[in-house]
Amino acid sequence: MSIRTDSRHLYLQVIDEITKDIENGTYSEKEKLPSEYQLSKRLGVSRATLREALRILEEDNIVTRRHGVGTFVNSKPIFSSGIEELKSVTKMIEQSGKIAGSQYLSTEIIEASDEEKAKFSSQNIENLAKIERVRTADNKPVVFCIDKVPAKLIPLHRVHEEDSLFELLEEYANKRISYAVTYIEPISYHDRIFSILNCAPDLSLLLLKQVHYTSEDEAVLYSSNYFRSDVFSFHVLRKRV
Repeated sequence: MSIRTDSRHLYLQVIDEITKDIENGTYSEKEKLPSEYQLSKRLGVSRATLREALRILEEDNIVTRRHGVGTFVNSKPIFSSGIEELKSVTKMIEQSGKIAGSQYLSTEIIEASDEEKAKFSSQNIENLAKIERVRTADNKPVVFCIDKVPAKLIPLHRVHEEDSLFELLEEYANKRISYAVTYIEPISYHDRIFSILNCAPDLSLLLLKQVHYTSEDEAVLYSSNYFRSDVFSFHVLRKRV
């Protein structure tokens, strides 16, 4: 099938054709696409045009290219949301239609470092409750979380009883989280985290570092959440000013 009758740039047409084939089930999740030679011949374009289309599809996290192996269809994220909309991980998973769960790795009281004290600058913090856990969707590991909370704000013995730290903070300390300052970093291979989340070595993670505040601008939670990029997708609404 040739796509040259379309007046747009050829690589855009190739992107549309491959995306359509993925959406209609011609190519399934994690399936290897035909070779570059086969695809370029079927679409009636040069291999250079095809490679440009595949490059953009990889940037958009639709496919993954493995050198010397081939191009594979990525799994569709189960959750996609604007990053400006603050939700707990529990809510994200539940809104995707999955059952949220937690696997606890460690809970302990630690002495706050100078850097950590600075993050909770509105309080005189000496000790933090540090919680490491894996968040699951239908029992599948999807997020690795490291949460740190001023020790006085949370009953450590109750952490295992409540999936959402947001709700536990509100119930125990009457601290309702209203907003967060978030930094996003892409993470490549990390031996421990990739093993915990059962990730393929070439899968990227999205690290969200967040300081959460109450409406009175009190910092009450610092979290480092490592999201599987094949499960979660975030976007940002930007307005011209």
